[in-house]
Amino acid sequence: MSVDLPAAVLFDMDGTLVDTEQLWWDAVADVAGRVGYALGETDAADVVGHAIGHTATYLHTVVAEAPCVHELTDALDAAFTTRVADRIEPLPGVVALLDALAAAEVPLAIVSASPRRVVDLVRDALGSARFAVTVAAEDVALTKPDPAPYLAAATALGVEPSACVAVEDTMVGVTSAEAAGCAVLAVSSTTPITPAPGRRVVASLASIEAGDLHASLVARA
Repeated sequence: MSVDLPAAVLFDMDGTLVDTEQLWWDAVADVAGRVGYALGETDAADVVGHAIGHTATYLHTVVAEAPCVHELTDALDAAFTTRVADRIEPLPGVVALLDALAAAEVPLAIVSASPRRVVDLVRDALGSARFAVTVAAEDVALTKPDPAPYLAAATALGVEPSACVAVEDTMVGVTSAEAAGCAVLAVSSTTPITPAPGRRVVASLASIEAGDLHASLVARA
């Protein structure tokens, strides 16, 4: 019996494919600590799910006598990349889902707000042949929550965003994907995400099979 599948599946990276959200938080806390700022829960809205440039600008605004945004960006980039290179861990269910989608010949993309060198590290660790397209922060003029990254991925794959399912773990990413027209499978991990039309929320990808992804498209109709 055939199973309906999306035209493509567009995966967020940090906190969705690999366990890097904590590494990102640790990198930001490290850099903030060096300039005399203690990162706390109230800072999460400008750290979790955001690109390096956004968080660097945020730190520049909240830290007295902070270095320039460019210096903070470079420091965050180095701190995060070092941590990712040392520990790339696929999250539960990720490898099995990627294998199932590959077997079904569903095109896959990574759509990330992380810098290109970090995206390439993760892509290579998971298997570069798995992903037809990768979109990193440098590839678009505006990154998440703007829809540009997901629109770029769909265009590169030659599919309509409305026929794709995006897999995300933050509201920043969900906002980006939905603004692009994608249905969303959200993994509620570091931040709470509520279900909505065209948005299914699960605790882990370990419970998801390839055929389950079509449900997000159906729910939006």
